[in-house]
Amino acid sequence: MPDEKPVEEVDVTKEWRATHGQKSAAARLRIFAAIAWFIAIGTEIAGIVMLRQHRFDHGNLPLLIGLLVVIAVFAIGGSLMWKAANKHDPARQSDTARFFFQNQLGAIITVIAFLPLIVLILMDKDMDTKNKKIAGGIGIVLAAAATFIGIDFNPPSVEQYTKDMNSCAAQIKANQPTTACSPEVAEQAKAIAADSKTVADATKDAAHPNGQDVVYWIAPENGAKKAATPHVFHICKGVSPLKGKTVNQGSVTEAYAENATRITKQIPMEQKQCGFGAAAATDKAVTTNAA
Repeated sequence: MPDEKPVEEVDVTKEWRATHGQKSAAARLRIFAAIAWFIAIGTEIAGIVMLRQHRFDHGNLPLLIGLLVVIAVFAIGGSLMWKAANKHDPARQSDTARFFFQNQLGAIITVIAFLPLIVLILMDKDMDTKNKKIAGGIGIVLAAAATFIGIDFNPPSVEQYTKDMNSCAAQIKANQPTTACSPEVAEQAKAIAADSKTVADATKDAAHPNGQDVVYWIAPENGAKKAATPHVFHICKGVSPLKGKTVNQGSVTEAYAENATRITKQIPMEQKQCGFGAAAATDKAVTTNAA
């Protein structure tokens, strides 16, 4: 019987999202990691073939140890690059399977790159006993070290970055020490904080002396959660660019989550249209004097 329990949706209204630059950096690192792992596994296959050809029965121990070292170097290199990629573009912790495999893939590949060869070395009945013990022991040590390095004990996640991003933005707004502003979240947090301040300054009136954190933008097309192209957000619904459009409203952070990441460049004009700020007050005074 299928599980009819509704799937809990991730709150995307304040969710961290990797930038184009972060995604590109992650993709490059993952390609390099895949190449490194390909070399490690290719070296393992070469070692297995030579083992089957009895190349190590009575000698060539340095060659066998060299193959094990090469596997370790490229397995570790791939794992480190893969971890770095995950910092740029992490998985969601709510997606349990993907979160586990994406973050522990380095350890998994390392085991694949070592285990068959080590097992064959230890089970080889034709290899010199002393050489078998030396090669097997070194292989086990290298495999254990490389696997340990491949494990991510504190993997990043979209949820953690979302929390850090909003904490960072709040610290920037409050002029507090930016302890939550890691390089991965700082760019978005600084943009959100700067745009939030600009909006707050532009929306001050008698009812809101400190301004507001409410903006308006064209809703994503076809009911999507995020627009395919970046949109502009505005300080009220009644501005000219939004007339006749389906409009969403929310905080600056919520606008960013739907790819409305560009603040209007016409704030003085929009203040007049919306009745905010000094521009609106000046217009009102002019009208009163004229009457």
